[in-house]
Amino acid sequence: MRLTMAFLGILPAAALLLTSRAAAESVDIREWQVPWENSRPRDPYVEPSGRVWFVGQRAHYVASLDPTSGEFVRYDLEDGTGPHNLIVAGDRADAMVWYAGNLNSHIGCLDPQTGGIRKFMMPAARARDPHTLIFDAAHDIWFTVQGGNYVGKLETGTGDVTLIDVPTPRSRPYGIKIDPDGMPWVVAFGTNKLLAIDTESMTLEEIELPDGGARPRRLEITPDGRIWYVDYALGKLGRYDPASRTVSTWDMPSGKSSEPYGMAQDQKGRLWIVETGVQPNRFVGFDTSSETFFSATEIPSGGGRVRHMYYHAPAGEVWFGTDTNFIGRAKVH
Repeated sequence: MRLTMAFLGILPAAALLLTSRAAAESVDIREWQVPWENSRPRDPYVEPSGRVWFVGQRAHYVASLDPTSGEFVRYDLEDGTGPHNLIVAGDRADAMVWYAGNLNSHIGCLDPQTGGIRKFMMPAARARDPHTLIFDAAHDIWFTVQGGNYVGKLETGTGDVTLIDVPTPRSRPYGIKIDPDGMPWVVAFGTNKLLAIDTESMTLEEIELPDGGARPRRLEITPDGRIWYVDYALGKLGRYDPASRTVSTWDMPSGKSSEPYGMAQDQKGRLWIVETGVQPNRFVGFDTSSETFFSATEIPSGGGRVRHMYYHAPAGEVWFGTDTNFIGRAKVH
């Protein structure tokens, strides 16, 4: 295990903090350049102390950023891990970092205090690529397996892994969230379907969206239980209402070419979405009450692709990683 530390203040000029010159309707975005080139930093997660954790998918590491000092700390993983996503349990003193080993069939748990890693292997050979992780109320982990075509659960206390097969072949289970009643929901990026997981029977229901060309990629669930998703293929924001089983859609501001991807919800129930089909990527706000888009800000580094985002409620911030090798923060309230 190699641990590497770097400070923003000693990086080259190109690595200096970037700040958007935002118009009145824009939000303030700041970015920190990651000191490990072309590593695809992604999927940040903020612990209570404010330390920001993320993975380097191409360079096989877990790392943290202290936004105040600009310090980066790196923990190397086994070559070929391809970490895709992480979530963090605990505060700065005892944080345990759980990551998806997307290229070698495991979910790992990193102890930053010791550098030690526990690996929880997938129980089926086809489950080769754990994808996106989320904690439930019991602090067990639900996750998607995109290429393997599963939704899974890892019981963190016992290490037991249960996999639920998705009936539609090549459905590519992708983003995952848990609704107010504790039910996991998944978007199936390879199809025009949402997946609702029954946690008692460990079965799932496939819910077909009306447009066969829809390809939902990420989702958020508002307190009223409605499922909001970004349609990457059609350039739309969609909403599924489980109570009425109806679907509504809105065209993204940049239209069909917008390729909406990263998505987050703030404490006001507003959605923040990144249009990745335009360069620079655009960070867009949508008010779910008025059902209108109200904000758009270009990402200073360009973004390339913003794939997953995390909302840190205490500070009113949305955090994201970019394919241009930055970790970014948007002040949304």
